[in-house]
Amino acid sequence: MRAEFDITLSARDMYRFSMYHAYTGSQGIVSIVISAFCFFAAFRTYGYVGQPYTILYAAFGVLFLIYIPFNLYLRSKRQILLSEALRNMLHYVVDEQGIHTSQNGASADLPWEQVYKLIVTGSQILIYSNRVNAYIIPRNQIAAEYEAFCRMAKQNLPKYRLKMK
Repeated sequence: MRAEFDITLSARDMYRFSMYHAYTGSQGIVSIVISAFCFFAAFRTYGYVGQPYTILYAAFGVLFLIYIPFNLYLRSKRQILLSEALRNMLHYVVDEQGIHTSQNGASADLPWEQVYKLIVTGSQILIYSNRVNAYIIPRNQIAAEYEAFCRMAKQNLPKYRLKMK
């Protein structure tokens, strides 16, 4: 069994990965908690403190809700613009041995034993080689090979390393 496909990452794909990575980790959770606390403080202090303080609490809540996604968007866009490797097409071959990638004459192999975890979201397949770095595969670009890819992942990865929707 074998799946072979080409993908080209966009800034939107990189942004989706960054948002997933940030909001499933502590940074995103803390920002949501702080934002909720700020909105709660604005609501509870309305009428008890001066109006500038209530507006300040609400502004901090909005800042914490908007800052991280906006910053991740700018960073994703910059990463795609500055990295030729991310902009160019990647060729993937997925087989019983692992995941093989190639681009412009260079290649890399990731055996199934070295896959840290594999996560399938609504729009992407994320193949982590460690806690932070992942191969990003947009699902819309591998529609024809998606079923074969999933079968191989289920056969070759332990269940605790596999998270599929």
